[in-house]
Amino acid sequence: MGETKVAEVEEHGRLRIPVPAYFTPDSARQLGRHLDSIFTHLHKRKGFNGTVLVTKYDQVVYTGAFGYADFQRRDSLHTQTAFQLASVSKQFTAMAVMMLQEQGKLQYDDSVQQYIPDFPYSGITIRQLLTHRSGLSNYTYFSDELWPDRKVPITNDDVLGLMATHQPPVYFQPDKRFDYSNTGYFLLASIVEKASGVPFATFLQKRIFAPLQMTNTFTFSDSLVAQTDKVATGHTGGRRKRWPDYLDYVLGDKGMYSTVEDLYKWDQALYTEKLVKHETLQKAFTGTRQERKKDEDYGFGWRIKELSNGDTVVYHGGLWHGYATYLLRNPKDHSALIILSNVPNGSFRHLKEIEQFLYPEQSGGKEEEKQIIVASARKD
Repeated sequence: MGETKVAEVEEHGRLRIPVPAYFTPDSARQLGRHLDSIFTHLHKRKGFNGTVLVTKYDQVVYTGAFGYADFQRRDSLHTQTAFQLASVSKQFTAMAVMMLQEQGKLQYDDSVQQYIPDFPYSGITIRQLLTHRSGLSNYTYFSDELWPDRKVPITNDDVLGLMATHQPPVYFQPDKRFDYSNTGYFLLASIVEKASGVPFATFLQKRIFAPLQMTNTFTFSDSLVAQTDKVATGHTGGRRKRWPDYLDYVLGDKGMYSTVEDLYKWDQALYTEKLVKHETLQKAFTGTRQERKKDEDYGFGWRIKELSNGDTVVYHGGLWHGYATYLLRNPKDHSALIILSNVPNGSFRHLKEIEQFLYPEQSGGKEEEKQIIVASARKD
């Protein structure tokens, strides 16, 4: 066969890339075996507890589940087990905003006050919230100081009330610099409610989760989590159970639960126009940081970085109340690395090694792509 041209072709709204000759069912199985060795080692030696799904050329090459959903009950994890996504939730919030922008219900350069009139900070736009350039202080910090009873749940509207009443000082003026902000993304969820006319959780369920058949994906609530026996319990690094607290009810920056299998459906949908047009989605994957000498960039709900092999990937990680999460997508070979854990014990420090395994550095020449599977075998 001739050399495969790595160029994306659009077919019925789906972005496709040719599968090179070297990527065969046998080589995919071999890659899966090596990935199983890696994650088995991380489980036995480094304490990894969670689920994994890896794809290449849109195909699932590996799934795995290691350890327990709850260490007290000692019930085994499965790839259908749901985990709190922590900040991986932000990409869904950004998608909701992009969907409404396409429909003309909001614009990126609209001010927050157009949707939340009593918002006490002027000059902050939706775009600045999406790209972490608002300068707003962290709501998890000022809520600890200003919320009277931490046994009482706090909602998005409650946090907005605290901001209107107490006006916590900002870190800097809007658009001055990048500063990762959970406050910005809870505000985006509240704006989605105002612009769409439905609760944020309802918007996600009806407009994203249901159309993509993400049947084990939902947002935090007492009733949903209590009724679902497929939810992993968050733990401390010492494997002690971590209970939800009053801040878990705030949505947008976190608060979504999903499985590795549902996140694969999400990954695949982003190669289509099921939710938004390709040109709309591209803004999410386009860097916005203005600072020099930055190692990575940020779009709308996605971090952007270049791997050691030269590929540009989009990804996000999350850490919240006993959960650690990671989702990486490589558009060049339509691959994804999805890891969900309910024990944030430091085993994620080995992510760079896993990425180097999946995307080894290439020395040049026309044959290097065909050597990826071989190089993976040597690495085991």
